[in-house]
Amino acid sequence: MISRKVGRRRFVAGTAVASAAFVAAPFVRGANAAGKLSVGFWDHWVPGANKATEALVKEWGEKNKVEVSMDFITSQGNKLLLTTAAESQAKSGHDVLAFSTWLPARYSEQLVPMNDVMEPLIKENGAVNGTVEYLGKLNGKWLAVPATSGSQIKGPCSRIDLLKKHAGIDIQAMYPVGGAPKADAWNLDNFLKAAEACQKGGNPFGIGLGTTSDSVDTAGALFHAFGAQLVNAKGDIVVKNDQVRQVLDYYKKLMQFLPADVPSWDDASNNKFLVSGQGSLIMNPPSAWAVAKRDAPQVAEQLWTHGFPVGPKGRYAPFLPYFWGIWNFSKNQAAAKSLITFLSQPSSAEKMTNASQGYDLPSFEKLTTFKVWAEESPPKGTLYHYPNPHNHQTLSIAAAPAPHKIAEQIYTQAIQTQMVVRYAKGEAMDKTLDWAAKELEGFTRN
Repeated sequence: MISRKVGRRRFVAGTAVASAAFVAAPFVRGANAAGKLSVGFWDHWVPGANKATEALVKEWGEKNKVEVSMDFITSQGNKLLLTTAAESQAKSGHDVLAFSTWLPARYSEQLVPMNDVMEPLIKENGAVNGTVEYLGKLNGKWLAVPATSGSQIKGPCSRIDLLKKHAGIDIQAMYPVGGAPKADAWNLDNFLKAAEACQKGGNPFGIGLGTTSDSVDTAGALFHAFGAQLVNAKGDIVVKNDQVRQVLDYYKKLMQFLPADVPSWDDASNNKFLVSGQGSLIMNPPSAWAVAKRDAPQVAEQLWTHGFPVGPKGRYAPFLPYFWGIWNFSKNQAAAKSLITFLSQPSSAEKMTNASQGYDLPSFEKLTTFKVWAEESPPKGTLYHYPNPHNHQTLSIAAAPAPHKIAEQIYTQAIQTQMVVRYAKGEAMDKTLDWAAKELEGFTRN
């Protein structure tokens, strides 16, 4: 954990952030406002990306005369998750903390309501996508604010040359820079044909079916594309339905054309597979491309990030937002809200996105057209379609729309990928569905 301290001066109540008149004035005020603030950020994968966040916090701290201490906490080894749990139990720690995906709902009773921050931000920056609302809002109360840093779409990243060579697909023509997708024919049937062609050509798709996030997220998008729910929004177990049967049958066909060891893949496996030059397509944010640019430039110059194939019930892409939340035991909630609002301004979001080489993805509608995505290279424009600028696909998360406490367990226990592997390896459909139903019954009781 790396600590940075900025703005070593005491807080002066009522000071507004200069970049936007409304940013700090409604929040940073009052006799009880303290002169210190402690923030725990997610430690970024992309080298140098943390520096933009440091600079922004330093700017805010100096203008508002607040002494801010920053910790960048890695998610490797579940350190950020463990930090969150420890602070929740101790009722002591950071004023502001980064919360991944399901955690705002998990800690909803200990988080400060953020409606007074989110409502002006939505008015200024546009609506957030449905997945952010599902994860970050409960019973009309915003639990946290979607963070720019760390939020990501895990869409397809393909080899331009290999898709042309093996499958006859010009992915750049299908997803042109500066224009809307021309992807009506990019459906699950043609996706399966392309996977078969690339496998026969010696460069298969690298789609994991393990129990970690990358595999679960991809499975979630495919389940959504078939309209396949395990548990509905009311909490009813509905796993034994035709849509689930259809997606399992589809996945069984797809697995024939994937590397044999994909059930054991973790979140690093698909990245390594692509960067090594073996793979034609993976599902990932631009981190794999960024690594290839550094370590295998001949691979990077052939990579193109684009949309997911459309299924019977629509075109979905996995979206994993991070959030910034404030503990209700924070002693400086006003200043914390001010800082989060400042970090959510368009200029701040763009600086963080630029520093991450386009990896970071703001959740607000008006913040998905920054120049970085059209200009990043090689090849130029490779990330243009990454932020979904034309609303080409629905951003989703696996296990939705189940109630959070059930959905989080479906997600963390990788029920969907386990179902796929069990069935693809020869287990009878009914036995797979019975196994899933029993697991889900346990989740609903808990």
